[in-house]
Amino acid sequence: MQNHYYNETINTTLGSLFQKADGLKAKIEELKDKDSNLWATILQKLKVDWTYNSNSIEGSTLSRGDTHFFLTEGLTVEGKPFKDFLDAKNHIEAIDYLYEIVSSQRSISEGLIKELNALILSGITYTKAQDAEGNPTRKKATAGEYKKQPNHVLLPTGKIHQYVEPIHVQAQMQMLVEWIEKSREALHPIFVASIVHYNLVRIHAFDDGNGRGARIIMNLILMNQGFFPAVIKTEKKRKYLAALHEADSGDIVPFITFVTLELIETLESVLSDLKG
Repeated sequence: MQNHYYNETINTTLGSLFQKADGLKAKIEELKDKDSNLWATILQKLKVDWTYNSNSIEGSTLSRGDTHFFLTEGLTVEGKPFKDFLDAKNHIEAIDYLYEIVSSQRSISEGLIKELNALILSGITYTKAQDAEGNPTRKKATAGEYKKQPNHVLLPTGKIHQYVEPIHVQAQMQMLVEWIEKSREALHPIFVASIVHYNLVRIHAFDDGNGRGARIIMNLILMNQGFFPAVIKTEKKRKYLAALHEADSGDIVPFITFVTLELIETLESVLSDLKG
């Protein structure tokens, strides 16, 4: 099997980016306790930004304003699909659960990953799919369970992108969880988080929620090591997908670089809010 974990020495470019992120993390640690009300507001802003961007990448029609209004007032916006609001509610609850996981120091297991997928898909009865000819269809949602049917996708180019076959999912997810445990102290957390994110997308273990779940687990790894979560912006979707494609072709460095730059941008925004 192709090596999807890339334990080779981190190159100089990544090392300098990791150092920059480490420096921003240290500055945030110095300032975050000086104003508890401001820090609570920053965390609320994070929830809105993270939920809006992550769901938007997956096709949600909610704007950031819609997301903020719904999450703060509990009211939907006329003309928007109810599922988009359900996705927002589920995502926020998954974020809240992450803080509990970090606080209780739970290790990342297959069971935990399934729990998070079940949260993301709570109340979702059907998911979008494609039939053998590439036509849009629907299939019953199986939240928190590994896929039982292939979920390959037809790309705009006409090519079929193949994910891991259902029969191999459990073994590859077990391998991934074991790699996390082995690597979490030995490698930089941004490196580990990026590799895990890529492999969760590559495996595509569930019928739905794989992208959102990959970003949530990535950020859980960062949060476990004291980092602020990285928010991947919806306007960077093209670069994001391009970097994932390069990783599929065997070059993981552009994807790790992309994730690190998005984390740095998030950290700089938090630091600006703290100083402002």
